[in-house]
Amino acid sequence: MIPHGSVLAYAGTAAGAVLATVCLTAMAYYAFAVYSARAFFRRPKGALDGPFPPVTIFKPLRGLDHEAYRNFASFCRQDYPEFQVLFGADGADEPALDIARAIARDFPHVDVSIVVGKQSPAANPKIGNLAGMFPAAKHPLLLVSDSDIRVGPTHLRTMVQPLANPRVGVVTCLYRSQAQGLAGQLDALSLSTDFQPSVLVARQLEGITFAMGSGICIRRSVLEEIGGFEAIADYLADDYFLGNLPARAGHAIELANHVVEHRLDTETLTGLIHHQIRWNRGIRAARPWGYAGLLFTHGVPAALLLPLLAIGSPMAWALSAATLGARLAMAWYVAVRRLQDPVARRALWLVPLRDLLGFALWVAAYLGTTIVWRGQRFRMGERGKLVPTQAPSAAPAPSQAPATAEAGKALAATRTRAVS
Repeated sequence: MIPHGSVLAYAGTAAGAVLATVCLTAMAYYAFAVYSARAFFRRPKGALDGPFPPVTIFKPLRGLDHEAYRNFASFCRQDYPEFQVLFGADGADEPALDIARAIARDFPHVDVSIVVGKQSPAANPKIGNLAGMFPAAKHPLLLVSDSDIRVGPTHLRTMVQPLANPRVGVVTCLYRSQAQGLAGQLDALSLSTDFQPSVLVARQLEGITFAMGSGICIRRSVLEEIGGFEAIADYLADDYFLGNLPARAGHAIELANHVVEHRLDTETLTGLIHHQIRWNRGIRAARPWGYAGLLFTHGVPAALLLPLLAIGSPMAWALSAATLGARLAMAWYVAVRRLQDPVARRALWLVPLRDLLGFALWVAAYLGTTIVWRGQRFRMGERGKLVPTQAPSAAPAPSQAPATAEAGKALAATRTRAVS
């Protein structure tokens, strides 16, 4: 019989070995993320030369985002030959319609159209709205952009430029977030120091096979080829599929050479938790093994636990310090230096706290299959299909980050490969 003390010592040794392995794999991932970001941002940008075909910009409306007028107006100030701005709402009581009408009034030289009450049946209300707007779109290129995004005057030129290559079917882009309060800053740090590094890792390893709600420029012919918006009507990760389905059909997906602004409205810890559990359960539904493999990128929790299991071990303390240092270095390089993210610049010290919360929410994704999205409760079905259940009594939450993190479905397995 093994003595009780020996069993505890063995268990401690085994747990310590697992934690040390996670620290090492996480550091390898952090290093590769820095390399991937450096490779992307050192690409030559080139001149924004034509041709520049006409573009229709889709702005689905759902709730009133912070600084919505300024966000919408930025799309009307494009240095671009010909474009249409198309707003869509599922009903006349949509509060953002007043902002859309003000935009149409204040920019008479821009082709602004507003579609109301044409929503197609869909579990995903955003896609139902986009499908209802589609018949009013006039042009061969379509730009789908979330309502909380703000851009500069060369945005359209930059997004369209890669489409000069006929192999490219979709162009998407990175973003940096503005947020206030502790919950908002933690949410923003999830995007700039965790999700977007994983986007760059995916690009370096296998190319982009997904899109992000910060900007999706897609050829009309490609959208029709994959079955239109109706093909993704029942999926949570609509942005992911607007890139992934064209990629599966043989079209190249490009990451544009610029970063847009994102106004993040997360105000409470409850909103943050609902937001990130929604992402995580979507990732888990689409790629269960890849989601499990994300364990090996959670370096901060492992680094903080390791010295507790190896009290007095200089090696454990050194590995813990190295992991924390590598994590902060990667976060600084990608989010502060390359993305120039304002939240990361002033609150980088919150990254360890964000990572501990991120790990807890990673675990929480295994504890259920329901999500709360814009005030309605859904059950996650096969590959992230939305199955509506009873709506909660709480008022609809304000919009959160672009549903870009749902693109993590394509990244979950990739991140595991980067550290294996």
